[in-house]
Amino acid sequence: MARALYIHWPYCIAKCPYCDFNSHVRKTADMAEWKTALLADMRHEFYATGSEERLASIFFGGGTPSLMPPSLVADLLREAERLWGFDRAIEITLEANPSSVEAAKFADLAAVGVNRVSLGVQSLRDEALRFLGRLHGVEEALTALELAQSHFQRVSLDLIYARPGQSMADWRTELGEALALGTDHMSLYQLTIEPATRFATDVRRGMFEPLDDDNAADLFALTREMTVAAGLPAYEISNHARPGEESRHNLTYWRYQDYIGIGPGAHGRRGDVATTRHRKPENYIAAVAETGHGIAETRPLDRSEQASEALLMGLRLAEGVDLAALARRFAVPPAGLIDPAKLALYRDLGLVRTDDGWIGVTPQGMPLLDALLGELVQADLVAS
Repeated sequence: MARALYIHWPYCIAKCPYCDFNSHVRKTADMAEWKTALLADMRHEFYATGSEERLASIFFGGGTPSLMPPSLVADLLREAERLWGFDRAIEITLEANPSSVEAAKFADLAAVGVNRVSLGVQSLRDEALRFLGRLHGVEEALTALELAQSHFQRVSLDLIYARPGQSMADWRTELGEALALGTDHMSLYQLTIEPATRFATDVRRGMFEPLDDDNAADLFALTREMTVAAGLPAYEISNHARPGEESRHNLTYWRYQDYIGIGPGAHGRRGDVATTRHRKPENYIAAVAETGHGIAETRPLDRSEQASEALLMGLRLAEGVDLAALARRFAVPPAGLIDPAKLALYRDLGLVRTDDGWIGVTPQGMPLLDALLGELVQADLVAS
């Protein structure tokens, strides 16, 4: 088995009003200090996890990791390869904003080993980009996308839909334009109003009204229909890809496999232990300087909690979960994982499918995923 490594870069030029990720705006950052801290944190994880498994994927997330100097990315990749070694077909992804300044780094990032980029275009409408607080325009984004496609083996395009007032006709046209751009992977997220974001404050003050659930569900169904027709079916509730172009790194999370997480706020899994790094950049830097790592919490996970997490993650996938394999892995009988009566009910309603020990949520059930998870996963697991 190979490992996955996540590296979090915490800085952004501006905080988007919908974003609840661990991102921070700072005027300056000491790159030498960050190099020292991230390398030390990486080495700590190597000695904690062992060296018998090569890295199959590396993901630079944020924040805005395309703000990182390519030389820093190169240093981190070089050390990761020295420590663990790389799988022959390693996937190395970096999230990027489609600004001209960041796109100018694409050639250098590709040269140091990045072979996949996830481009946060978010909309192909300038008015929507302004609403979403994005600093780029559509023309700039399309130029950056074309440049990315010329430098990286694989490119993913991110869009946000179900925006206030968005109609079926509007989204049909915009999504059609996006599908014509030729990427083999798309992350298509419905706009959600997260607590402690500026959008949450705006909604509370009556500055705008989110799209209602019925219209959002119609847009979700349209998204599924159009991406299937274009050859990019959904393999996860919000992610679409041509067969073979799925994000290998994110599949590690959804299939509940171990992964290493370094950088501010990063989470990791080492078997039955969860790690969480300090969130604030300054606290993270100070912790690494004092202890040699950025860990704020190391928490044991009991079998019930692991089983619950594995189900909650795995049922997001179109492939579903192998219930018998999970039962063996966590020493919990299948009936202790999934409520048999609820499973039968929702299977009869066409919202869930079962096949030779696997269970999955059907396309008809995916718009109701959160409610279905609450019904299907045994209450004892969720409460444990």
